[in-house]
Amino acid sequence: MIKSMTGFGRHEYTDETMKITVELKSVNHRYLETAIKMPKQLNFFEVGIRNELKRYIQRGKVDVYITYEDLQADRLCLKYNEDLACEYMSIIEKMSEKFGITNDVNVSSLSRYPEVITMENVSVDEEELWHKLSECIDKACEKFVDTRVREGEHLKTDLMDKLDNMLKMVDFVEQRSPEIVKEYRKKIEDKVSELLADSSIDDSRIATEVVLFADKICVDEETVRLRSHIKGMKEVLLEGGSVGRKLDFIAQEMNREANTILSKANDLEITNVAIDLKTEIEKVREQIQNIE
Repeated sequence: MIKSMTGFGRHEYTDETMKITVELKSVNHRYLETAIKMPKQLNFFEVGIRNELKRYIQRGKVDVYITYEDLQADRLCLKYNEDLACEYMSIIEKMSEKFGITNDVNVSSLSRYPEVITMENVSVDEEELWHKLSECIDKACEKFVDTRVREGEHLKTDLMDKLDNMLKMVDFVEQRSPEIVKEYRKKIEDKVSELLADSSIDDSRIATEVVLFADKICVDEETVRLRSHIKGMKEVLLEGGSVGRKLDFIAQEMNREANTILSKANDLEITNVAIDLKTEIEKVREQIQNIE
């Protein structure tokens, strides 16, 4: 299947302990470029997240947004630092003896001293969190790929139509080319007859001139190669997969052949068709930029 490089996917996971949301958006890019925005507590999983994304995406500029909420209220706990409290009291007792003043520190005031009592988060089970996070990423990626595939099928249909139209243009060039040579021969014969009146015409000289002209405007090799490139592009489209770069290379070769046909054209009809051919190839190249 053909996949577009533009896509969107979103999935949300919620249970009694957590809520995770993963959202992906992408646009065209020559390579795979991933930008991830997520809470700091998930930074530990960044390498794993990028590896997970690579399973589904080969090319494109992808923005990934991840949110995480801990729904467990009992994740917070108070911690009493007994050693630090002892140090505070020891220093205060020494100050009381040194300066002869009353030690009026009570439990309430001691508890407010820095770091004696602190509030901390209970450590999260990282293995369980990664299991839920990676599952959410997979679901979002599957939806993301689905949108790329649907758009890719539309692109494939459009490209196939354009390629069929290009084949018709190639058919016209191949059919028209021999007629140009015949018309040129007739033109020479009429011109010579006019100049020589009733004198005999040297057929061998005319034949030589016609052969030289035919060789100059001959585009047989170009149309054969162009037809082959069109066929090859169709086969690649039907084959599917990550074929954007390959299609772009074929389109460049097609454009080269069309340029040569245009440069050799010595006929208004073929010139117009060659211009249309180049225009159609350019449209194909633009569409290919959207393919992964």
